[in-house]
Amino acid sequence: MAAAALIAVTSVAAACGGGDDADEPTASVTPPTATETAPPSPSPTEQGFQADVKRVTREDLPHSWRRGCPVPPSGLRMIEMTYWGMDDRPHTGGRLVVNAKAAEDLVGVFRKLFDIRYPIERMEPVDKYRGSDFDSIEANNTSAFNCRRATGSSAFSQHAYGLAIDINPCQNPYVYPDGRIAHKDCTKYRNRDRNDPGMIHAGDEVVDAFESIGWGWGGEWTGAKDYQHFSSNGR
Repeated sequence: MAAAALIAVTSVAAACGGGDDADEPTASVTPPTATETAPPSPSPTEQGFQADVKRVTREDLPHSWRRGCPVPPSGLRMIEMTYWGMDDRPHTGGRLVVNAKAAEDLVGVFRKLFDIRYPIERMEPVDKYRGSDFDSIEANNTSAFNCRRATGSSAFSQHAYGLAIDINPCQNPYVYPDGRIAHKDCTKYRNRDRNDPGMIHAGDEVVDAFESIGWGWGGEWTGAKDYQHFSSNGR
């Protein structure tokens, strides 16, 4: 009787999953994992001013450089930088070709302009406009190097040395001694009492920033006025 009872108990235990643990089925459970999301890249505003100075080659200057120019491509540098836009937002991808000896000083100037949120319409090498100074101005493009003659002169412009920069050339036009402006959409800016975004005035922070590296402003010339123009020798 006892033996029969023992057999019965053992059978019940087996039916209820008792017995050797090795015979138990094991469920495969994958623990939940947190979704890994890369942190968003900082915006240009969060990054602040950024600039990178790079070498240029002849191929980078298909229209703005030619044989006989006073500075070889090896004597120039491309500054790629952030700048504050007319839309009151920071922009990446600004590019300015300048003389290698002035590159670091100019990075400092444009850092100051970014910090005061001085607005710039666009900043592209003049090669985008096939080397045309007129077309670059029509686009209100801030530019530097262009191997060309000075306006009304047979001598090389300071732009041909990469030692001059034209900033927002529509808001800051070249005004001939007779008051004429070559770009009709910019004629309203002959009135320098205006205070539109991007305009440059005597003694303002833009002029001060360039004066800090010894560069002069064309808005102080006698006769013709070149309000867009800053250069290492003031001409």
